[in-house]
Formats: sequence, structure tokens, C-alpha cells
Amino acid sequence: MSTSAVSPDLERMKERLKRIWMAGDYDRFSRHLESSAREFYERLQTAPGCRLLDVGCGSGQLALMAAKDGLEVTGVDIASNWVERARARAQAEGLPVRFEEADAEALPFKESSFDIVASLIGAMFAPRPDLVAKEMLRVCVPGGTIAMANWTPQGFVGQMFKVVSKFIAPSGMPSPVLWGDEATVRERFGGGLSELRLERRQYLFSYPFPPSDVVDLFRLYYGPVHQAFAALDGAEQEQLRRELEALWSVHNKSGRDCTTVSAEYLEVIGIRA
Repeated sequence: MSTSAVSPDLERMKERLKRIWMAGDYDRFSRHLESSAREFYERLQTAPGCRLLDVGCGSGQLALMAAKDGLEVTGVDIASNWVERARARAQAEGLPVRFEEADAEALPFKESSFDIVASLIGAMFAPRPDLVAKEMLRVCVPGGTIAMANWTPQGFVGQMFKVVSKFIAPSGMPSPVLWGDEATVRERFGGGLSELRLERRQYLFSYPFPPSDVVDLFRLYYGPVHQAFAALDGAEQEQLRRELEALWSVHNKSGRDCTTVSAEYLEVIGIRA
């Protein structure tokens, strides 16, 4: 089990990040994102009986897919309300998934505990990425799979984060979207992987309502956007709304009454050395 000293400043940063991610309702938000999550999961080439760890599991989206396929699944997240919701979903579907509140930088598991260690747009938000890479390697068996999906700096979500981060980004931490840069990923995993495949893919955001309503959805249910709006006065809120709506509108591939946007992410598939 990993332990690491945490300075008071870092502890405050982590608490702020936790509050950000616990805001809104990620379970409701994530229901619109099932199709591309399924595509990522199916490329992991899993098999029944494999032990899979979902790092930054949210409300259980990826973990529940794996459990339905007969994998032995554990999910961890720093947001306690998401963990509770994931447990409720698993119980409702009769799936034996283990969900725990835990930090991606200090995973509470022994070395070589899992055959697959995966993170779908989750672990990339931890403030100390080198520790995240170290922990993912540590708990994965030699020859096992480490997989991540990470937003890229150039992609749509990377652009959206630039808008939002002007209002809520904690200082002192590297940009999460550096996990979407190939050279950075290679450096962080170093010699811990015997094989590494990096491929840029598109994550589909599709909504049966216009961009203005998409901004409302993010404002209500997606923690970072929810907290950004909450931190602003009325005029600033209107400015943020205009910027976000313009971004969604420019990238929208559908008509005025629907919204379809493709967001680039870097798919990371590695084999533990």
C-alpha cells in the first residue's frame, strides 16, 4: 500500500479539487456519454475473471460495463458521493463491484493486484501526475494492461477547460490535459512499460437539444463548470455562459435544435514491464 507525505498546501489543493468534483451530479451528466465510453472499454480486450481497477471511476460507468462481462472489478474515486452512487447502481443491477473512496496518487492496494488498470477521463485530474503513473504501474501485474483516455490540449474539451480554468483552476498543479500529450505520457511511465500504444481518438458528445441547453447541463451537473459559475457574480456568469455557448456552437455538427461535438482524446494502452 502506497503512502506519501502531503504538505498543508497540497492538502488544501486536494480538498478543493474534491469539492469541485463532488459538485453537481456526475451520474446524471455521464449518462449522455455512454457510447464512446463503451468503445474505449471494448478496445481493452478483457476476459471474464480478469481483475480490473477503474481509477477515477466516477459513478461507475466503466466499472459496471466490465462487471457485466464477468470481470472482477474495483472502482476508486476521490468523490465520496460518486462512490455512493456507483455502489447504488451496482446493487440495483445485481453486480458484485467493489467501490472505494481513494486517491489515485496513493492507491490502497498491494503491488500487482490487478490485471488491468484503467482510467477513463479520471486520473488525469490528480495534481501529482508522476505519482499517478507510479501507482498505476505498482498495482498492475507484470504483463498486465494499463489504459487511459485523456483529453488533449488541442481538442474541444481542452479548449473548454481553458475557458473554465480562468475561474477555478487551483494554482500550483500541472494542466490535466498534459496527459493528452504523447511525449509527456512516455516520460511519466518511463521504463515501467514494455509496450506503449498511443492513438488520438474522438469522444462523441451528442445531445437532443441546442448548445445553450448543453451549457445549462454542464452548469447544473458537471462539477468544474458548476463551481466556475458558482464562483462568479452575475455579469461574470453571463460572460462565461456566452463564451461556453459560442464554443459549443462553433463546433456543433448538428442543426440548431441538437448538439453534436467530437472531442479529441489520447488513448493510452500500455503493457506493464
